[in-house]
Amino acid sequence: MEIHVLRKPARGVPWVVASLFLTLALAASPMPSRATEEPDYQVLRELDGVEVRQYAAYAVAEVVVPGPASEAGNQAFPILAGYIFGKNKGERKLAMTAPVTQAAVPVKLDMTAPVTQTAAPGGFLVQFVLPKGVTAALAPEPLDERVRIRDVMPSRVAVIRYSGFWSESNYNEHLAKLQASLQSAGLRWTGEAVYSRYNAPFTPWFMRRNEIWLNLASSG
Repeated sequence: MEIHVLRKPARGVPWVVASLFLTLALAASPMPSRATEEPDYQVLRELDGVEVRQYAAYAVAEVVVPGPASEAGNQAFPILAGYIFGKNKGERKLAMTAPVTQAAVPVKLDMTAPVTQTAAPGGFLVQFVLPKGVTAALAPEPLDERVRIRDVMPSRVAVIRYSGFWSESNYNEHLAKLQASLQSAGLRWTGEAVYSRYNAPFTPWFMRRNEIWLNLASSG
């Protein structure tokens, strides 16, 4: 299960390496056999192939890595997976959830959502969503000083969902559709687009769940 936020998304082999690492981590995690846990949300409105969702608050473990975009996943996954699987005070193991997010730095932290990736001079902010019931106050303290634990406030997000493997053309095509639907509905968005992945790397292309998120302006 993965998610990324990309403005200029990465492509190619480096992500496969990070995905393989995540697959091995998931196999060792105390996850139940049922569907992977996600943050709670409510669908407020459906547009042309787009959902407007209201996400409840949730907590994340996040790290900023220098990139470039093609290396951000490789750089971040071992750090965050180490925290999730016991590299913290108390050696507490946490269940893996979806999505994994990555966003450009600097970003408006109060507008981020569950793994995302975006190119920016300041690097890349990569996040693992923590299990339900875990807040920043209750989460174990990281041993790696690069890992930050933070509560993400409730947010309203416009989402387009599609299948297939990652490609820049596929991403750009669906981002354009998402933006066009919001413009037609008179809705405004803010910040960077978020590319979210929910599947293990060897999931067939037609079974994959990919999403692009845009945070909606408060008056939207």
